Amino acid sequence: MSTALITGITGQDGSYLAEFLLSKGYQVVGMVRRSSTVTFERIQHIQDDIVIAQGDLHDQSSLVSLIETYQPDEVYNLAAQSFVPTSWSQPVLTGEATALGVTRLLEAIRLVNPKTRFYQASSSEMFGKVREVPQCETTPFHPRTPYGVAKVYGHMITVNYRESYGIFAV
Repeated sequence: MSTALITGITGQDGSYLAEFLLSKGYQVVGMVRRSSTVTFERIQHIQDDIVIAQGDLHDQSSLVSLIETYQPDEVYNLAAQSFVPTSWSQPVLTGEATALGVTRLLEAIRLVNPKTRFYQASSSEMFGKVREVPQCETTPFHPRTPYGVAKVYGHMITVNYRESYGIFAV
């Protein structure tokens, strides 16, 4: 049985991905931040079928611990500070979670098990002020928000880890 770690499991895309992976026979581990408010509405119907584990993209040691404990075959990074207006009022927080959080996660994989496959979620916000319609793989990034800039960083650091360390990272 393959194990998948999903960051952002309580979000819309994370909950759909968890359902899909469960249907394929995966053990699913969902990373959630410690919080005084429980926000499990989207995964309530599958909560008994998944493992909920605490971790935080701001905390390198929690990510290393998650990778060590659950030894995931695949990591899906869907977590981010993704509310675009908030990225303007809290640009540093957005960069910490949405950009540097990717680096921390990749570094945890590199240190613990570089054979782990990694998926970094992207966003149309990375294109921002587009230069062509429709966009394709060669369309240049031109983000116009702190969130878009952070997502471009996440994308580029993923490419860097793939090319520099041979990690399966997309």
